[in-house]
Amino acid sequence: MLNLALTTFFVFLLLAGLRKPFVWVLCYLYIDIVAPQIISWGFLSMIPTSLIAFAAAFLGWLVFDTKDGSRFTWRQGVMVALLLYCAGTTLTADYPAEALEKWAWVWKALVFAIFLPLTLRTRLRIEAATLVMVLAASALIIDGGIKTAMGGGGYGALRIFVENNTGLYEGSILSCVAIAIIPVILWLARHSTIYPSDWRVWTFASALIFACCLIPVGTQARTGLVCLAVVCALSLRTAKHRVLILGGMALAAFAAVPFLPQSFVARMDTIENHQADQSASTRLGVWKWTWGYAKEHPFGGGFEVYLSSHVDYDTVAADTSAGMTTITRDHIVEKGRAFHSSYFEMLGEQGYPGLAMWLLLQVSGLWQMEVVRRRYRKKSAPSGTGRELRLGRSIARESISGESIAGDSRAQTDAGSSAVNEAWIAPLANALQLAQVSYLVGSLFVGIAFQPFILMLIGLQCALWSYVKRTDPRIRDVEGKAPARPAGAMVAPLS
Repeated sequence: MLNLALTTFFVFLLLAGLRKPFVWVLCYLYIDIVAPQIISWGFLSMIPTSLIAFAAAFLGWLVFDTKDGSRFTWRQGVMVALLLYCAGTTLTADYPAEALEKWAWVWKALVFAIFLPLTLRTRLRIEAATLVMVLAASALIIDGGIKTAMGGGGYGALRIFVENNTGLYEGSILSCVAIAIIPVILWLARHSTIYPSDWRVWTFASALIFACCLIPVGTQARTGLVCLAVVCALSLRTAKHRVLILGGMALAAFAAVPFLPQSFVARMDTIENHQADQSASTRLGVWKWTWGYAKEHPFGGGFEVYLSSHVDYDTVAADTSAGMTTITRDHIVEKGRAFHSSYFEMLGEQGYPGLAMWLLLQVSGLWQMEVVRRRYRKKSAPSGTGRELRLGRSIARESISGESIAGDSRAQTDAGSSAVNEAWIAPLANALQLAQVSYLVGSLFVGIAFQPFILMLIGLQCALWSYVKRTDPRIRDVEGKAPARPAGAMVAPLS
């Protein structure tokens, strides 16, 4: 039945795209996140599912979709430069065959992240893409959360749908993504026009957030625990009742401790005592090796260059019994260990130029979302919110159908929908910013520099920035130039 359901849903999305080509973009988001071809054992596993959805999304936009409102941002240009640079390092990689295997999915993830903002021209499209990404990731998160709540899980032992350790199916990566999307889930629950906020939406959102918090427990990934602490701390920045919320967080954490598995508590203890943990010691050894390698190869060694790593270190453990403490030292030698950090992954594989471009892409995203958040943070939903949400949805619906509207009408449509309700913009910018901060913190300990889901989040940031610039000329890009004001456009005054 599962195989039949996955196949039917995929065929349905392809057929729906014949009427509304933008659905093919949503189809690719679902395919790339859930990877139903991995779960399925029938038809989907025998065809290039991802490639079909990728080609349909691109050709549907190129042939059928109107290009009015599509803008190419300079951050997309950074991704293009990074793509070309990675192609060059792949040609000169230390391990050509292994590098080509990673390049086979990295180029697709970068190309789609570059392409995605071009299709997200309206609020409804931005919201639809955000919703599909969250729901697709929630398929894995809910499965993992239920199994954790039922007593399953363990480090490297939480089985989500199938035995697989790639993409979001890897424990540390899923933990990082699960915590990163919590602010986005809250934004959808509050500001969605596709599923307007009511008790059913909040019930599902609350349950999903609880499942997200369970994923670090089920996977026993220390990365998820650190990311959760960071997201909780930063969420207080925009909270109205900080003291009350902080007290609630502390109470929830205190109440949860007795229910945590002993294996989880023991693994979290290694955060403080990293010298006794071989995994943590390996990370430090590989990072030291990578730093030395980059000094000799400033332009990087190409994908999978970690295969040449050679690290040795001592683990130190203290055992106290009968009033005596025994110190045990073990000398460990390891070869070909992964970077365990996106920063060192970029440094080792792409060298200083690649690391610089990647950091520019990340830091500029934080800055752009902060600009948007500050610009719109005083906007509030107008009276009659239900009527405005229905109006905003009807105004934007034509953008999903792909039907064309003449230039001035298009500008008035964009400006009109923005004037109806701008209260959603600052919270979305804040949610995407918090998601990126969570990713950057998690990236300290996990090699996910090119993780497709995170690149999709960057695509959403580019789309929101482009949308705001188009509907509000007073938002300037990094060069300090304001875009031309569309004919007939209505711009809300600065608050």
